[in-house]
Amino acid sequence: MRALLTKIEQNTRLDRVGDPLQRAVQAVLRPQRIRDLLHGVPLGHPLHPAMVQVTIGSWISAAILDLMPGQRRAATTLTAVGTVSAVPAAVAGFNDWAALAPDQRRVGLVHAASNSLAVACYAGSLAARFSGQHRLGRTLGMAGLSVASLGAYIGGHLAYKQGAQVSQSISELHLISQGWHALGDMASLPQRQLITKEIDDVSVILYRHGDDVTVMLERCPHQSGPLGQGEVQQVDGHDCVVCPWHGSTFRLDDGEVVHGPSGNDAQVLPTRVRNGMLEARLP
Repeated sequence: MRALLTKIEQNTRLDRVGDPLQRAVQAVLRPQRIRDLLHGVPLGHPLHPAMVQVTIGSWISAAILDLMPGQRRAATTLTAVGTVSAVPAAVAGFNDWAALAPDQRRVGLVHAASNSLAVACYAGSLAARFSGQHRLGRTLGMAGLSVASLGAYIGGHLAYKQGAQVSQSISELHLISQGWHALGDMASLPQRQLITKEIDDVSVILYRHGDDVTVMLERCPHQSGPLGQGEVQQVDGHDCVVCPWHGSTFRLDDGEVVHGPSGNDAQVLPTRVRNGMLEARLP
């Protein structure tokens, strides 16, 4: 399976389907506040993984009840809940997928195809149950759960091996040593400009507003874009940095994500001024 998924990552022929689909998703899912909601911006982490718990949990529970006597009605109800909840989960997933890198989109396309087949099996299972063909309904439900399990495996590869929609910057915290690190003379820092510095070879951005200075990891949590090359914009009364790659927007006072595609906050480091020198440390 690992070798097969590696081949999928590298299979550019999938782009013939993926590229037009990406453009269609981006055209349909508007405006920005809808995209942000689907990315999980209000939660501070991606929404799609949370939504699929309802779907998978319902389908697994339905499978268990199918193995027990006298539970047809309950199993049918849970099958319906899982199938209906799969639709908004899929919409959130496609919204995330459209903002991924090409190799991630190829695997995500197969992930979506597997889950679409699972939904089709469960839709057939529901139709069979409602028509009184409970044995066929159970068979289609078990088939759907098997295909959904394959889709979940592919989704795990997408998240844990390829790093889709996980914070790309947080791992750099492990490269920073303990203790306070000097970043320069406080008096020399310009007002309301992005400055790039390094702590133990980890790139950070500095932003001064009055006597307050933010020190933030420079790598964008979404796809490692260079926030130090981004623009500073005002959003809802806050100074924010906009990633130059995909437009993810973060507040410069606390790192909170304001606009996606990132569903994760940017990492801010604690600071202090000692003898006129700005210092930062690990959280």
